[in-house]
Amino acid sequence: MTTSPEEIERAVAVLRAGGLVAFPTETVYGLGADAANPTAVRRVFEVKGRPATHPLIVHLGSAAALDHWAVDVPPAARLLAEACWPGPLTVLLRRSPSVPDVVTGGRDTVGLRVPAHPLALALLERFSGGIAAPSANRFGRVSPTTAADVQADLGSDVDLVLDGGPCQVGVESTIVDLTGGEPEVLRPGGVSFERLEEVLGRPVGLWLGDRDVAAPGTLPAHYAPAARVEVLDEVSAVAERAAQLLVAGRRVAVLAPVALAGLPDGVVELEPAGGPESYARVLYGRLRQADRLGVEVVLAVPPERVGVGVAVRDRLMRAAAAGRAAPGHGSST
Repeated sequence: MTTSPEEIERAVAVLRAGGLVAFPTETVYGLGADAANPTAVRRVFEVKGRPATHPLIVHLGSAAALDHWAVDVPPAARLLAEACWPGPLTVLLRRSPSVPDVVTGGRDTVGLRVPAHPLALALLERFSGGIAAPSANRFGRVSPTTAADVQADLGSDVDLVLDGGPCQVGVESTIVDLTGGEPEVLRPGGVSFERLEEVLGRPVGLWLGDRDVAAPGTLPAHYAPAARVEVLDEVSAVAERAAQLLVAGRRVAVLAPVALAGLPDGVVELEPAGGPESYARVLYGRLRQADRLGVEVVLAVPPERVGVGVAVRDRLMRAAAAGRAAPGHGSST
């Protein structure tokens, strides 16, 4: 998709007037507001139905803006910025006093990233400021990876939607906490553990949910379609589980890396998702497709736990937790 300079100028005007602009990134579409305007940022929370304590990521035009939004920036942050920005990586740092409380949920930290999508970068360059942007959907639901997804979720609640075509990564950014002694991944995403450790030259930990953290997308139940999601690691278990659900009168779909043999009649076979990168790119689209088809249960076989496959499994497990939290419906909100 090609967006005209006039459309970008219109988006900048909307942001400067305190409005909301949905825009594409390489991960998912974001619902953006001027990060320096507390009133505009509050509207993001209202439109999404997002808890006020759940912080937002601030999108920047370049790493040069780091020191405006954060203080005590460690060398690890600069190394990662140089190697991974623009790209699907968010660094959690100590916030600058100029960052509004509403952006950070009142925390003393802020998540920052430079997106890799050319349209997002053009918007940020022309806006000359930070854009606070969570995913452009209702809180807890499946993130949007096309402009049509945004329109379907938010409708007239967003002032302008910039269409940059389908997102190329398909799952949200990796979030790395750099405020402690050792780097720690709070949310797996588009940048793999392997890449982080390669850049930093040391091991990177993974948050295990053992303490409160100030980062988006870390709730146990999230990223959920209306259908209930069940994650099955063993391919051999899929046909049997599908048969059980069909006998119980459920409409069942299967999502797997490859086509599965021996599935019972009546199962909706979603198009195979492929390897980790392909799976990430199509994951949310397949879950939305299942909802459109009236599926009640999605049986999902995750990809290999390598690269972005770790993030895909994370999203599937959180979607499954949402279904357990609200039987018969996939949302935790």
